[in-house]
Amino acid sequence: MASAKRIIAICQSGGGFATNEEDGSLYYSGGEAHALDLDQNTQLKDFKQELSETFECSVNGMAIKYFLPGNKKTLITVSKDKDLKRMFNFFKDLDQVEVFVIAEEQPVVARNVSNTPVSRSSRTTASEAVVPGLADDLFGPRDLGDVEMDDPINQSPLDSYPSGSEEQHRRAAIQWENLITGVDQRFNSFPEFREALHKYSIAHGFSYKYKKNDSHRVTVKCKIEGCPWRVHASRLATTQLICIKKMNPKHTCEGTSVKAGYRATRGWVANMIKEKLKVSPHYKPKDIAMDIKREYGIQLNYSQARRAKEIAREQLQGSHSEAYTLLPFFCEKIMETNPGSIAKFTTKEDSTFQRLFVAFHASISGFRACRPLIFLDSTLLYSKYQGTLLAATAADGNDGVFPVAFAVVDEETDDSWHWFLSELKSAVSTSRQITFVADLEKGISVALQDIFGDDCYHAYCLRYLAKKLNRDLKGQFSHEARRLMVQDLSSAAFAPKLDAFERCAENIKAISPEAYNWVVQSEPKNWANAFFPGVRYNHMTSNFGQLFHSWVSEAEELPITQMVDVLRGKMMEMIYTRRVESSQWTTRLCPLIEEKLQRESSKARSLQVIHSEGNTYHVSGESVEIVAIDRWDCSCKGWQLTGLPCCHAIIVLELLHRDPYDYCLSYFTTESYRATYAESINPMPNVEKPAKSELEGAAVAVTPPPVKRTPGRPKAKQTDTLDVIKRQLQCSKCKGLGHNKRACEHNGITEIETTGTQLLTDMQIEEPEGSA
Repeated sequence: MASAKRIIAICQSGGGFATNEEDGSLYYSGGEAHALDLDQNTQLKDFKQELSETFECSVNGMAIKYFLPGNKKTLITVSKDKDLKRMFNFFKDLDQVEVFVIAEEQPVVARNVSNTPVSRSSRTTASEAVVPGLADDLFGPRDLGDVEMDDPINQSPLDSYPSGSEEQHRRAAIQWENLITGVDQRFNSFPEFREALHKYSIAHGFSYKYKKNDSHRVTVKCKIEGCPWRVHASRLATTQLICIKKMNPKHTCEGTSVKAGYRATRGWVANMIKEKLKVSPHYKPKDIAMDIKREYGIQLNYSQARRAKEIAREQLQGSHSEAYTLLPFFCEKIMETNPGSIAKFTTKEDSTFQRLFVAFHASISGFRACRPLIFLDSTLLYSKYQGTLLAATAADGNDGVFPVAFAVVDEETDDSWHWFLSELKSAVSTSRQITFVADLEKGISVALQDIFGDDCYHAYCLRYLAKKLNRDLKGQFSHEARRLMVQDLSSAAFAPKLDAFERCAENIKAISPEAYNWVVQSEPKNWANAFFPGVRYNHMTSNFGQLFHSWVSEAEELPITQMVDVLRGKMMEMIYTRRVESSQWTTRLCPLIEEKLQRESSKARSLQVIHSEGNTYHVSGESVEIVAIDRWDCSCKGWQLTGLPCCHAIIVLELLHRDPYDYCLSYFTTESYRATYAESINPMPNVEKPAKSELEGAAVAVTPPPVKRTPGRPKAKQTDTLDVIKRQLQCSKCKGLGHNKRACEHNGITEIETTGTQLLTDMQIEEPEGSA
């Protein structure tokens, strides 16, 4: 028996990551390295234990990271056995892998990391990589407070002190109490001196005010009247150095008594939180205020914390406005590093940004192996300049999300959708009739007809229809009646035959003839399986691409070029991961499709072919269905709707000794899946900080769009209105809706609309049981 394949893991620890200025890649320097063996059966706990013994460190808090082949900007975290096995598969042909063992950072803000699933293993970009030791140098060791505050067992002893106690601020005092030492101390500049003075006052718990503050001298004194503390600094003659000339270090005031009134500047707070924001991009303002209060004794309100976060993010990520000026260069880089890609932008007459369209060559090429099915959806961006992201996603052979193209537009209008679909047509082949699953509104229907004409079908999104039905009938029916009508609408959409559709419609008619008329007039040919002329493989809603939109929600606060680059990185990782995973598949069909075919084969065992007429067969089960093998047709419509043989077709194929796999659409084969992910998306070096020479001679100058965000705290994203139906009040006396008996007009009180006590009930559109 052949021995299991083994690779060498070159494990490094004790050093740190640095960034290569030329291409933005990461490299590891310092520390020590050891070589360990790995095979595909190695368990993560055993690997960690061996690392612990090798580097003489604790297993707890150990983080294991590695780079994907050919990508030195993205660190992948190994957190479970599946991650370790996947890493082995990535490198089994290379025979060795570099592994980095670092102490896992556990700051207070770690609890704010988004729970939205992004990928099967954690991902750290170059901009998020933390050089070990920086966070501890700035905020002190973790055991003094960088713990989860909701866990009473792990709370720091400092948390039990009153907010104004000296012990509460010991961390700041340890770091900054000697930043100002006295006469003859020198500084390189006045800003450096002012910064040191700022931190020194926090450490010693007092406030100060400037008596002189110019480019030649700085004189400050304690803010409490009568306190003798003061310091004077000026430029040292014949040099650029700043020197303290006079200082009275004694306080007669109670320094801590003014602590509560101390006001930190936004810039100072931004500097204090910058490293934590690197570790956790979702660091919330309320947690910023809490940490600053706990660590430095300074009280911030929500707005101060939010503005400080914006400043820190801009320091880390660059300016939002400057990102728009980089768009011409950025689009050129996309097409240069990924030949065959499309990257276009438009501006308004005043050169302000209007629209950006991106379709990578790997997506354009991969879509050719996917079903001719595209989902159109949009996401509102909550960045500084807001805007909307329009996305076109497809379904791969394993029913996974495959991003095709996306655009950032200043606002979602009929014109912006028309422009996006025009650019999309130039990216995708129109040799096949494409089915678009999208809303009816926003001008999509008209744009599809104008641009694609008879080369496409427009399938109305079922979620949109249910939302419209609920909105149009609101106020006329009880909550329960509307819920049942929406259920019947969903069943009618999935019904494969006309008689099943009519039964569902009659159920709606029994509740309300008006609702029945609404259904009849809603163009069922565009949303009901029984009438739809195209094929949408039982995908009824346009929000299929939620995975892609979850990536957008993580990156939406970044400057526009960085947001697009993060999406590029996510797509690059997804393509690489799925390509490697599919190389291990041994089935002819993709795994999920294989399961569906096996379920149909199980159902076929209870069926019987009762007679045949030429190439047409009658199959008996719960009903008698007619199967025409040569036309790939069954009267149950399951074969036509899904592209897979239904149970009735399978029993006939078995009778004829034919292989059911030969009668599955090629889109579902493992071969087509691999073709979908055959092309790679390449990194784009030097896009964050291009050389000035690369920016010179830009044909178009792009400026940011007008800021649209209103003052105050940003509004949270609204819940999808389709997922919630509000229960209206119903009068127990007259049975009317929208009021209770106290406000009933029959009591002499004018009827009013009451909304304060509405009850929210979840209503999810689900595929009816038994549908393919």
